[in-house]
Amino acid sequence: MKIGIIIVAAGRGERAGSPQDGPKQYRLIGGEPVIRHTLRPFLGWRCCGPVVTVIHPDDRALFDAAVDGLDMSQSIRTTFGGASRQQSVLAGLKALEAEGLTHVMIHDAARPFIDHALLDRIADAFKEGHDAVLPAMAVTDTLKRASADGTVEATVSRAGLYAAQTPQSFAFTAILAAHEKAVDLGHHDFTDDASIAEWAGIPVHLVQGSPDNIKLTIGRDITMADEKLNQALPDVRTGNGYDVHQLVPGDGVTLCGVFMPHDQRLSGHSDADVALHALTDALLATCGAGDIGDHFPPTDPQWKGAASRIFLAHAAEIVRARGGIITNADISLIAEVPKIAPHRDAMRQNMADILGIALDRCSVKATTNEKIGFIGRKEGIAAIATATVIYGMLKP
Repeated sequence: MKIGIIIVAAGRGERAGSPQDGPKQYRLIGGEPVIRHTLRPFLGWRCCGPVVTVIHPDDRALFDAAVDGLDMSQSIRTTFGGASRQQSVLAGLKALEAEGLTHVMIHDAARPFIDHALLDRIADAFKEGHDAVLPAMAVTDTLKRASADGTVEATVSRAGLYAAQTPQSFAFTAILAAHEKAVDLGHHDFTDDASIAEWAGIPVHLVQGSPDNIKLTIGRDITMADEKLNQALPDVRTGNGYDVHQLVPGDGVTLCGVFMPHDQRLSGHSDADVALHALTDALLATCGAGDIGDHFPPTDPQWKGAASRIFLAHAAEIVRARGGIITNADISLIAEVPKIAPHRDAMRQNMADILGIALDRCSVKATTNEKIGFIGRKEGIAAIATATVIYGMLKP
């Protein structure tokens, strides 16, 4: 199966705004021309064959600028269209006639939100033996028929009604023959290629269209498409931290700021709170601010025996100074002893207080190491932490 692509881009787009704004297919949305957005999914599609863009003779420079630097732009050919869409499509078909194509997809340049899933559905329909495939969406609005004086004459049933989309796709020789026959018989008023196929007696098979595959027709459509592509997204970052400390003889362990009496303690320069150390590293990772050792070197005597909440609070200050909003903190403790469950709520509350976030945004979990390795032999405790921070908004 060899599938050619025709992008119909010869129209003037009179309904899309002022003539000085230029044809709609060259207007900018998301900082790029509409037609560039339209071409990109086809060029990146696994079944894409030769691509012909049918342009207006006056738009050569506009088109060249629109595709400059686009991946595979060198493989896009152009031909000039006619006064109607029907004439332009026939020009595109003629430009592909010598390529030995089995099928062709004919797509409006002003539909920039085509996706690979829809193209795959059409290709699958070809494999099933259909010679004409029309992507379409079932009509969901209530339809009214109006009389000449502007009053409602009747409500039209939506049953079996669909809104046609593109790419309308066909067996190549069949649609070329249908177009040529229409011209020979003087039929020049077809509004889409599926209509020509129907007229020529080619059964047209429907496949599910895409709600995003809208056609940009009026100026407001272009404005909305631009807003969609420029919509700011939250800059969500996730940081991970890991720490481990050795257990030595002592009188208790401090985890997440909670002291638990025990016949061992964690060895370290500070209070060796392995949980808060891991979480400190996780927070610093969200803004590339190094790790706990960069800010609190173990060689510095001022941190001897210091409470690790100081380290976590400092990391939170760095995050907020860079515009971050801490939204979640999660700690997993790996230890055979002591038992964590009785102290979990107090640990979570300490985390919430230090970070200044809600309790339900703080999580502490614990597991053993199934008596395997140094943790299993009760020689140490490890912690894995994850922090989620939003740093303002980010354009896609």
